[in-house]
Amino acid sequence: MRDAHRVARVALFQLLELISKKGKPLSELLAPFRERYHISGEINSTVADVPLKLQELKDAYGGSAAAVSHLDGISFAFDDWHFNVRPSNTEPLLRLNLEALDAEQMERRRDEVLALIRS
Repeated sequence: MRDAHRVARVALFQLLELISKKGKPLSELLAPFRERYHISGEINSTVADVPLKLQELKDAYGGSAAAVSHLDGISFAFDDWHFNVRPSNTEPLLRLNLEALDAEQMERRRDEVLALIRS
């Protein structure tokens, strides 16, 4: 876990340095990325067994993902889409955030992942 925190701190410092050097607000620096991805927004799903659902997601997507991260919940990265599912700290919820390079794929992948979460 220490390595994950170190990586997050380094990323934060790099972001702050970029903001300082460019002299632009973060929203302006991030604008090209918002135009590149189609984003689901955060979608909450009530589940009976959060650890079981997280394991089902690992089983379904872990083997084919280019990268899997456990930094904040579990994240799966593929060539043209990625998603993160994290549990709520106070409720039996899973929170899904998914992004893809085109709207059709985002909607299809969102529906696919939600079907597994809500089954």
